[in-house]
Amino acid sequence: MVDRNIGKIEVVPVRQAFRHEALDFTAWLEQNIEALSERLGVELTVLEREKRVGDFKVDLLCQDGDGNRVIIENQLERTDHDHLGKVLTYLVNLDAHTAIWITTEQRTEHEQVINWLNENTGDNASFYLVKIEAIRIENSPYAPLFSVLAQPDSQLSEIGSTKKELATREFLERDRRRLEFWTLFVNRAQTKTKLFANKSASIEPALGIGIGIAGIELNCLILKDGARVEIYIDTLDRERNKAIFDILFEEQNAIEDEMEDSLHWQRLDGRRASRILKRFETGNMYDEDSWASLQDEMIDVAIRMDKVFRPRIARLRNI
Repeated sequence: MVDRNIGKIEVVPVRQAFRHEALDFTAWLEQNIEALSERLGVELTVLEREKRVGDFKVDLLCQDGDGNRVIIENQLERTDHDHLGKVLTYLVNLDAHTAIWITTEQRTEHEQVINWLNENTGDNASFYLVKIEAIRIENSPYAPLFSVLAQPDSQLSEIGSTKKELATREFLERDRRRLEFWTLFVNRAQTKTKLFANKSASIEPALGIGIGIAGIELNCLILKDGARVEIYIDTLDRERNKAIFDILFEEQNAIEDEMEDSLHWQRLDGRRASRILKRFETGNMYDEDSWASLQDEMIDVAIRMDKVFRPRIARLRNI
């Protein structure tokens, strides 16, 4: 026999139950924190509501069963960057261990950020993304329904630690190769030109020299998938950079004739800087067998670039 006393749950807009986020929902949560605590499986005790953090106020400052601080940020709307920034600001400035972000609707991008934080912060911090809905059965009082969208996971944390270890190894290997490449490059260049006489090998991707105007450099770069030599224009003044590039570009044909080579002219309208470059794709940072021939090519292009561009750039000092 069907029980006629079983009611049907109705999901209603959260604002119908809690019209004002701070005055209604945050105030209710302060008095009923156990509802959230039970859902998360985390013991929570409210310490202060609307705790000031500089010019901002965190909705609820709590502590967990171990005495660690927990911040709760409520957002009765779709997640946005502003509230994500607040969550991180409150966590750091209040020296909290856990951050709980409550929302009515999550953006996928923000859920991924919370998962990433849980994966990469390890035991230093824990992050929860919680969805809040309002429900009732027939004409019963409204009740909040919490659903956990993202939370700490020990397995994710272990994966994050493994990734960090692998990344560290990769960075060390990358830096070792760059140092070896530039050591050989500088030694090789000294037999051909004085351009790099005062340069030392480093772990940076670029080895650069000034070429007549502060902010304009002749750079040699070694990359994981190739290499290039470039004139990089960044005087910290976007309009000046573009003006210098445009004047040089007017001489493209003459410059390339003198270079006896074609170049890539990149005005980079979406950025402050501009550059003019020669790209090499037959060698790279990880192909040590290619280094000798690649370095010879790069040094040769650098010598020709310096000869062709230096006098032209000198004439542009007053731009």
